[in-house]
Amino acid sequence: MKNPLLDTSSLPRFDEIMPEHVVPAIQTIIADHRAELEELIAAVAEPDINSLVGPVERMEHTLGRIWSPVSHLQSVLGSPDWREAYKQALPLLTKHGTEISQNERLQRAYAKVGDSLPADASQASRSAVEHALRDFHLAGVDLEENAKGRFKAIMQELAETQASFEHNVQDASDAWSLHITESETLEGLPLQATTRAADDAAQKKLDGWLLSLDYPTYDAIMTHAVNRGLRETLYKAWVTRGSDQGESAEWDNSSNIEKILALRHEAANLVGFATYADYSLATKMADSSEQVVAFLRELAAHSRIAAEREYATLSDFAGFALEPWDLTFWLEQYKQSTFSISNEELRQYFPADTVINGLFDLAARLYGIELSVDRTVKTWHDDVRYFTVRDSAGAMLGGFYTDLYARNGKRTGAWIDECVGRQQLNGWLDLPAGYLVCNFPPPDDGGVSLLTHYDVVTLFHEFGHMLHHLLTQVGFPSISGINGVPWDAVELPSQFMENFAWSYEVLTRCSAHAKSGDPLPRALFDKLDESRHAGAALAMMRQIELGLYDFRLHAEYNPDSSPRVLETLAEVRDEVALVRHPGYNRLPHGFSHIFAGGYAAGYYSYKWAEVLAADAFAAFQEAGIFDQPTARRFRREILEVGGSRDIMQAYVAFRGRKPTIDALLRQNGIESS
Repeated sequence: MKNPLLDTSSLPRFDEIMPEHVVPAIQTIIADHRAELEELIAAVAEPDINSLVGPVERMEHTLGRIWSPVSHLQSVLGSPDWREAYKQALPLLTKHGTEISQNERLQRAYAKVGDSLPADASQASRSAVEHALRDFHLAGVDLEENAKGRFKAIMQELAETQASFEHNVQDASDAWSLHITESETLEGLPLQATTRAADDAAQKKLDGWLLSLDYPTYDAIMTHAVNRGLRETLYKAWVTRGSDQGESAEWDNSSNIEKILALRHEAANLVGFATYADYSLATKMADSSEQVVAFLRELAAHSRIAAEREYATLSDFAGFALEPWDLTFWLEQYKQSTFSISNEELRQYFPADTVINGLFDLAARLYGIELSVDRTVKTWHDDVRYFTVRDSAGAMLGGFYTDLYARNGKRTGAWIDECVGRQQLNGWLDLPAGYLVCNFPPPDDGGVSLLTHYDVVTLFHEFGHMLHHLLTQVGFPSISGINGVPWDAVELPSQFMENFAWSYEVLTRCSAHAKSGDPLPRALFDKLDESRHAGAALAMMRQIELGLYDFRLHAEYNPDSSPRVLETLAEVRDEVALVRHPGYNRLPHGFSHIFAGGYAAGYYSYKWAEVLAADAFAAFQEAGIFDQPTARRFRREILEVGGSRDIMQAYVAFRGRKPTIDALLRQNGIESS
């Protein structure tokens, strides 16, 4: 039987792909590509876009299509076999990627292409070559053989250690549970949360309720549980995942963190950067470490007084100084008291399917696209659906999977990832496909999942990323969609889309009461809108805390001393945090964004891109949020160009000027003094 992973003629055959297919498929495609690349370099005397860049891009594209379902399934299935297959294949893939990026003959061939590009070459062609040459340098192509070998070994060890970090967080989360036998302990929790906890207990043949450590459960407890001790218990379990303060030393990420920081620093030094922070900025909009730190501190300076005022107001409302496990609960109580609104009341208006349909209606209205479910596409779970995307003339643009609900073993959080990137080179055309993953409360016995408004905002955010992936018009996979976009700008389309979740005209189409079917009433929306700024400055300071910690940790790393993982965190919190955290808090040990994801020395990107997003949405507010010329301009200048164009030039082409922080401050109810 042929290996189904090697079939890239269609979407992944999820009904046939098995863990045992992974390593053989990766070994086969790497061997094929290694031979093909050698033949290509030897045969092409005068390389150009068609004879060299196109074939190399196609090879990388094919490998990505094979690896994508593997990486995806190990994140969403919680299967030991899939995890082991991923773990075995990852070093092969990392080694191969480093071999290509350190191939001097290939680098010289690309340099020839760059030198000989005709004057009328497209911007995409120029960008594809420029990005490749930059990446050759960042991967150590210029190094001596010994140093090159060391860089290669670092990349392989780094990939394995980052995977170990993520798996420890997941295992620690999955292993934790809390058995509750007294109903009073769960006072305040939504029915959806208690029903699920009762079902989980019944499956384990236990009386009462069983609480898990997935995000929907954690969020429900922190937001609604009247029992302060229960909130602290969940808080402690959450902030000690994967740490020396957790329930098992088996999942302690302390050594992984030290190794990751050391390897990153060494790799950066090898290719000529003083720190990993400097190395990271080579592919970002920000010009220097000093600029990033100054940006975060400027936002903090604008936000501090408002945040202090919010904290004082909530503490006065509660009657005592708030601890970390109190803040979300008392913010919710304050909103209910002050604005007569609660997350639970709002949740009744947001069945997941209704929200999705309204979101798709918004995309159709803005960009003239049509989204429809295709039930013939094979998936990896019964909850998963696949949607096709067409333009106004009916031509196919691409498609995406949705996997929206939490389950044991599935990675926490929300994200999108590439299944297939857009490719249009040398007569080939592959349309983009993606994965949109969330962890919303699972549907009840009636098949209904009710979302909080925060969940709605999260879904809009991820769908913004997906539109960026799907609507690209760039044919080079390396710079199509979100690829090649500076990391501190990649959140622009997603955070831009969040703003529509605060529009009444949009929410009326995304809401239908679970019992009556009525859309969200205007009076209730007005209360929601009034409450929007409640806690906004505190949330701003929290994000600044995370961004500043991440950046300082990488910028200040000293290989001659132990990494100051907790010390740096304490210093940053002393500078910007308003809420004191207990000594057992181990934020870094579960901070997958920077130790297992792509945000290392880049978490500041959320705030950086939020400035762009708020300023961009202001253009829609000025013209009308459904204004077609503005939407067409945003699609053309931002969503379609991928990494083919300097992002600031693209932004100015859309907005007519560079962004300012004023719109973001206004959006958060903060005076721009």
